[in-house]
Amino acid sequence: MIVQERYELPQSVKNELRARPVPWGFGPLSEAVYYRTYSRSNGHGQEQWADTVIRVIEGVMSIRKDWLVNTVGKKWSDKHRTPLARELAYAVHDMKLLPPGRGLWAMGTDYVYDRGSHALNNCGAVSVHRSLALPARWLMDSLMCGVGVGFTTHEAHLYQMKTPKGEEQTYVIPDTKEGWAESVKRLIQSYERGGRPVGFDYSNIRRAGVPIHGFGGVSAGSAPLRKLHNRLRNYLNDRAGGKTSDTRLIADCMNAIGSCVVAGNVRRSAELAVGSPYDEEFLNLKNYDSNPDRSDIGWMSNNSVALQTSEDFMTLTSPEIGERVADNGEPGILNMINVSKYGRTGDRMPDAAVAVNPCGEIPLESTELCNLVEVFPTRCDPKELNRVLELATFYASTVALLRSHSAQTNEVTSRNRRIGVSVSGVADWLDSTSVPHVFDSLNRGYDVVRLENKRLAREAGVAESIRVTTVKPSGTVSLLAGVSSGVHFPLGGYVLRRMRVAQDSPVSGLLIAAGVPHEPDVVSDNTEVFEFPLRYGQGRTRSVKNVSVYEQAAVVSMLQRCWADNAVSNTLSVQPSEQHEVERVLALFAPQVKSLSLLPDRENGYKQMPIERITKEEHDNRMSKIGVVPWDGLEGSQGDATSEGYCADDRCEIPQKR
Repeated sequence: MIVQERYELPQSVKNELRARPVPWGFGPLSEAVYYRTYSRSNGHGQEQWADTVIRVIEGVMSIRKDWLVNTVGKKWSDKHRTPLARELAYAVHDMKLLPPGRGLWAMGTDYVYDRGSHALNNCGAVSVHRSLALPARWLMDSLMCGVGVGFTTHEAHLYQMKTPKGEEQTYVIPDTKEGWAESVKRLIQSYERGGRPVGFDYSNIRRAGVPIHGFGGVSAGSAPLRKLHNRLRNYLNDRAGGKTSDTRLIADCMNAIGSCVVAGNVRRSAELAVGSPYDEEFLNLKNYDSNPDRSDIGWMSNNSVALQTSEDFMTLTSPEIGERVADNGEPGILNMINVSKYGRTGDRMPDAAVAVNPCGEIPLESTELCNLVEVFPTRCDPKELNRVLELATFYASTVALLRSHSAQTNEVTSRNRRIGVSVSGVADWLDSTSVPHVFDSLNRGYDVVRLENKRLAREAGVAESIRVTTVKPSGTVSLLAGVSSGVHFPLGGYVLRRMRVAQDSPVSGLLIAAGVPHEPDVVSDNTEVFEFPLRYGQGRTRSVKNVSVYEQAAVVSMLQRCWADNAVSNTLSVQPSEQHEVERVLALFAPQVKSLSLLPDRENGYKQMPIERITKEEHDNRMSKIGVVPWDGLEGSQGDATSEGYCADDRCEIPQKR
């Protein structure tokens, strides 16, 4: 067991939290998202919001208590720490700050106490050099813990692949995430070393439909893993026969692993492939006319090019990059010069990061993890914002103390202690105040976070974090708080948001009984699509259709300068009338930031879109028809953490041409 000590909130504080009204940001939608995604059955019934808050606060306080008592050897007084715990609990309960979705779902569980930090982290990355086997194992293990992973292709010089020969050796696969990942490593190594072929015994893997008690979810049986092994053998045989390149082998293997994890019902997977702007094969990974065999796995990753020299920026105005971005939104742009030299723009802070996470907000070294936390300025009184930032820093800095089950990861995370205190609802904040107000508040807030992180590091006897701030894309967490996601402007001040729920879920039955409009999903079987009206910033927040791509890029640049010493996740929406401006926007703003992503606007695309604009009158009319959902009647739900995406903003999933 990694965390041995426990902290418990006083009963009086628990009672206060349970009696406190829950300020759901988007009303019925926020409640539905919470009960579908994060409410767990805790053995005493179904968690209500206060129960989740209590679990989260007791979990993070237990981690710090355990570290100070068992690692540092300091004395700890629960009574002395309770005022801080109570203040943090109230801030989380009132959604002035929130842990990431992984924190809401996993913090304070036995899984984290027993297995460590992996399940609490949003972000990971791994670089590929000579061996593919070890990075592939790490990527699969991390994806199965819910971590989004970036991986590199552009620096690889892989071992020569040789078809295994001789007597087959059998690996009996344990019924664990580590066992699945180990099987992938052994299979790839058999080709890297030209050794004996590897066979697999799947008999210990639980059958399909059996609950996964440790991490949650339901087993899909051995079928997804068998399919993955077959795919990997085909890719490796092709490489051994000289039919494909290192770029294809890496991308195919990593994307196939992600597809297996999705099919395995553990979590949605998110990957980002990083490549060279001069590598035509990398740039064509999602050209399914040329590579039809990749159409069923290529969607697993967003793909970005790494700009490492000043000459690389010249590619932004070339057809290979600029026209591709204008056409379908890829590749994304990673400014590795700024990553390696600067924290915030102009602040020289060296960083050995080699890639970024799938949403582009956290540069990372190989096998490094980073945990995030969100602050919602529009839900805070301006006078309390700095204190809320301090509380958020406490949460993330404490999670950074917790070691992982991976020795590789512990080596780098213990050196960097990288965290990401994020702000979300930026568009609401800008349109309700002013650019100078936001700039000044965040510029001052950055110093607050730095000082608090330094104080907490000194108390814990560790180095302060190499990076502390970011802007994450936000998704379901921003839906709880009722704010625009990350730095993005919403589709409109009034919108219709669709949410997908399994038809056999108890959540689905309660929503139907309350009169929430719904219909069967036209894409997925056994899934119901529910419709909720939303209002951003009291209806005052501008539609992204009325915000030029230049202004969107300028906001990203501003946040990179005054706030984010990691990076700013962004997907800039390009209107049809702005298509010809894409190359100029890339050329102007890519040198100023660390990551940049543009996506052509395609609002009128398909049935049951995640979000569409509506009028104020339609919003009010729809709201009046939704009844009170009897959530007290919910029983037996473990939350559907698989439903939370990584770049969960509706613009983050980039459609590709086929």
